[in-house]
Amino acid sequence: MASDGEMLTGLWFDGQKYDRAGLDVSSALTKADLLVFRETVDWLDGYFAGKEPGTIPCVKMEGSPFQRLVWELLCTIPSGTVVSYGELAQICAQRMGIEHMSAQAVGGAVGRNRISVLVPCHRVVGTNGALTGYAGGVERKAWLLAHEGIPTENTAAGVRVLSTEKGNR
Repeated sequence: MASDGEMLTGLWFDGQKYDRAGLDVSSALTKADLLVFRETVDWLDGYFAGKEPGTIPCVKMEGSPFQRLVWELLCTIPSGTVVSYGELAQICAQRMGIEHMSAQAVGGAVGRNRISVLVPCHRVVGTNGALTGYAGGVERKAWLLAHEGIPTENTAAGVRVLSTEKGNR
C-alpha cells in the first residue's frame, strides 16, 4: 500500500505489472501507521471474508483525465458483475462527447490502475468474457471473479467467464 498521508494512492499485488509505476517513492508513505491503511486492511479483510465491505477508503487516483474517467467508471461496476472493455469504451465516448473510443485505449487505462481490488479492474473482460490484460495476473483475476460469484473456465483460447445469471457480459 502507498499513501500521501491521508488518502490511499496505491495498492498492489507483489510482482504486479506496473507495480508502483508513476509513484513518487520519495514522498509516498508505505509503512506508516495511517488511518487510511487501517481502513484499507479492514475493507480487504471484509472483502476476502466474503462480506459486503462497504464504501472503499479514501483513494487518490492520479493519472490523466482519461485514466481518471476510466478508473471512476470501474468504481461503478458492482461486485458480482463484469463489463467488457468495449462497453467501457462506449461509456467513455458518451461522457467525453465523442463518437468513438477505442477499447484498447480503455484497456491501457484499466491496466494502469494503481489501486487494485478497491478500484475493481478485475471486473473488466474482453470479448466473449475472455480474461485478458490483468496486471495482477489472469489467475488472480479469475480467482477474484470466482470469489465474487462469477465462475470462470480454462479453454484452449485462455480463461473466460462462464455465462451466469448473477454476472453480465
